[in-house]
Amino acid sequence: MEYNLKDIAIAAKSVLTEAGTRKVFLFHGEMGAGKTTLIKALCKQLGVDESITSPTFSIVNEYHIPKGKIYHFDFYRLKNQTEAMDMGCEEYFYSGDYCFIEWPEMIPDLLPINCVDISLSVLSNNCREIRIDKK
Repeated sequence: MEYNLKDIAIAAKSVLTEAGTRKVFLFHGEMGAGKTTLIKALCKQLGVDESITSPTFSIVNEYHIPKGKIYHFDFYRLKNQTEAMDMGCEEYFYSGDYCFIEWPEMIPDLLPINCVDISLSVLSNNCREIRIDKK
């Protein structure tokens, strides 16, 4: 699916519809592809009222929604998978709450099954392509 950045709310709604009941999302794409931007739109669609920021330095941000929580991870700065294990990432992944994971390739052995793989590609300054694969 292609989308223009001004229509990101529509794209986010489509992603959530396509995901169905799955709540763990893996976001792939080069730096600047729009992973965090799409996650912000997904959080808004799910009812987050607070400011949504990238967890680049904190590794995980937690947001409250009417029916639970959202955990937003950015594993870009991890040195190894042990760091993710030490922070208890698996407890988050199997919590039943939404988990939005940027840079999942940094923790390949820790990812749960039944995820939604989201691949983002830059088509132009304001246009992106989203590929969705449910595992």
